[in-house]
Amino acid sequence: MSDRDEPVRPEARLPKGLFDTPANELRATADMLAKIRNVFECYGFEPLDTPAIEYTDALGKFLPDQDRPNEGVFSFKDDDEQWLSLRYDLTAPLARYVAENYQSLPKPFRRYQVGPVWRNEKPGPGRFRQFTQFDADTVGPSSVAADAELCMLAADTLEALGVPRGQYVVKVNDRRILDGLLETIGLGNEMDAAKRLAVLRAVDKLDRLGIDGVTALLGKGRKDESGDFTKGAGLDASQALRVTCFLSVAAETFSRISAGNYLPQGFNAGDDEDFYLIDEMLSSFHESPTMTSALEQIESMRKLVRATGYGMDRIRFDPSVVRGLEYYTGPVFEAELTTPIKDERGQSIRLGSVVSGGRYDGLVERFTGVKVPATGLSIGVSRLLYGLKTLGKLPVESVQGPVVVLVLDRDRIADYQKMAQDLRNANIRAELYLGESGMKAQMKYADKRGSPCVVIQGGDEKAKGEVQIKDLILGATLTSIKDRDDYLKKQAEAQFAVPEADMVKAVRDVLARQRA
Repeated sequence: MSDRDEPVRPEARLPKGLFDTPANELRATADMLAKIRNVFECYGFEPLDTPAIEYTDALGKFLPDQDRPNEGVFSFKDDDEQWLSLRYDLTAPLARYVAENYQSLPKPFRRYQVGPVWRNEKPGPGRFRQFTQFDADTVGPSSVAADAELCMLAADTLEALGVPRGQYVVKVNDRRILDGLLETIGLGNEMDAAKRLAVLRAVDKLDRLGIDGVTALLGKGRKDESGDFTKGAGLDASQALRVTCFLSVAAETFSRISAGNYLPQGFNAGDDEDFYLIDEMLSSFHESPTMTSALEQIESMRKLVRATGYGMDRIRFDPSVVRGLEYYTGPVFEAELTTPIKDERGQSIRLGSVVSGGRYDGLVERFTGVKVPATGLSIGVSRLLYGLKTLGKLPVESVQGPVVVLVLDRDRIADYQKMAQDLRNANIRAELYLGESGMKAQMKYADKRGSPCVVIQGGDEKAKGEVQIKDLILGATLTSIKDRDDYLKKQAEAQFAVPEADMVKAVRDVLARQRA
């Protein structure tokens, strides 16, 4: 066959922003999800599942990254010419579900949901096109107590996953505080919506870019290390200064508190730094009724969480928290792991928020025309799993590979199959070797599978009515044994013959010895 006749073969490659998940990570994820589910159930949330595909207009246009085709979502046209999209989060589908079933749902409606979501965004480190979210939402109450409860839920969930206090923090803000700030610089009108959003996105990057990077994005724009240019919000110098002064208030206030130079009016020994910061912001930005109202709600949340035993080491006020989705209308929050995180090369990285959420009182109203208050949180499962793994908070893989039944005589495949089935019937993971290789390759296969032991029956063992059990874990330690008597003893334990009728008991004894 000439080169021209060679078939065109596709290249085996994974699309950017997507990833394959091996067995050990799947098991670790399942274990983590079970712990999250237990906490959510303890708070009284009920499970719900919705389809991965929704009508595009039902999802709405709320993504922060809209410089991509289809404005951040993967979309296609159905046979009836209607646009469909893969969901970009679990909240927008929840709003559609509530609107569609509102009359039959209990009020408030509390649900949790876990599943994959998709973003048609530029992939990068820690930024994927498909990832899993685990959400909890309360639909119906307008009380700030519902928002405070979700912050407590976030803290309890992280602790249930093994993150101790002091290694995480839940940071809380209110979008209306930022709305009030924007009003003070002349961006309070609907016609300024695009510029307002650009300012919020700039503020949202404070942790990553610092005050200088935010200042550049508030103005003409910023060029990053790769040379890519991000267009700025286009504020003039006085407007940008007002925003950066707002962001500096928190750092300056905490600095003065630490130095003992700031005792606000109404101080008492039971108050914490959040009380001081809220007081300072009320004094500094009192000309905005919107901001004043939001700060008063933040103070109500502060009192609620403190009264329930959640100190500043767990939940605190941070006026730089924005959250990128446009549908948030009130309190917003995010939880971060505060312990330094290093990547595979040992370099420190900023993991970002592992839990986030906020109030979205307008999502259901899009469908019904009637305001339905709602608030929720979302856990970034993949990001949190990576953080827990890096911090050593994941349990060591405890699932052993299967016991492998070797095939030494292919004419007796049915006999070997029965051995494997006898082990399975005894609730022992077992696998019949189905390849074409000889005994040496089969042993290598069992090692690669992490098998605890193998079952061997050649012609001699069959004639005697026996099987050989080989303990692979004990066998791997033999070369390190120096004492001859000890070596011979362990060698006899590592491989031995038993009557075929006692095979299951012998394998069970080996597994028990390995666990001891």
